[in-house]
Amino acid sequence: MTVGLAAATSRETIGARVVLVPVGSTEQHGPHLPLETDTLIATAVAEAVARRLGGPGEGVWVAPALSYGSSGEHQSFPGTTSIGTEALRFVVVELVRSLRTWVDRVVLVNAHGGNLVALRGAVDQLVGEGHAVQWVACATEEVDLHAGRTETSLLLHLAPHLVRLEMAEAGDCRPLSEILPTLVRGGVAAVSANGVLGDPTGATGDEGRTVLEAMVSDITGRLAAVLP
Repeated sequence: MTVGLAAATSRETIGARVVLVPVGSTEQHGPHLPLETDTLIATAVAEAVARRLGGPGEGVWVAPALSYGSSGEHQSFPGTTSIGTEALRFVVVELVRSLRTWVDRVVLVNAHGGNLVALRGAVDQLVGEGHAVQWVACATEEVDLHAGRTETSLLLHLAPHLVRLEMAEAGDCRPLSEILPTLVRGGVAAVSANGVLGDPTGATGDEGRTVLEAMVSDITGRLAAVLP
């Protein structure tokens, strides 16, 4: 089932109930994962949720992903391309305002923690303007924080050809509470020379499938409860 909004015609979107917008990033994910890791995860989750909610037949679509986010904490690493918090907040506000002229609800499916300030600010403003909009998280931080076992497993499931597993190596494995002050002051490079927060050792595609299923089920359940 094709759920992508970009491939639809204008007429096919008449009566749309929900548009899910994947929100990712283009940023370093250690020596072994692609810059588009967060965007791939957000898109996969959004597409799976849309299918479970009935897809276009039920007026549920997935918009093209926002692939540039707020990634200043990774800017010391080549390849990272960030638009910052204020620009992302502005883009989200304008995007949702546009979408809401023809769709009942917009759901922002976020897979990068650095986007949270922008998304919270944008959603608060939009709700205040009377828009039906919310953001949901693709939570990948239960095991490790960044480019570790969880994200590596997800990519081994979603796009194994993009994973340079032979280059995978552990980074800083301390909990966020311990590294946060240094990370805030100096970015990820201040705590991890290779950009990894966690350990990809043991990552498997099967584990990635399980993690994806948990995220999709969680978000689907929450949206089903608020959709008409």
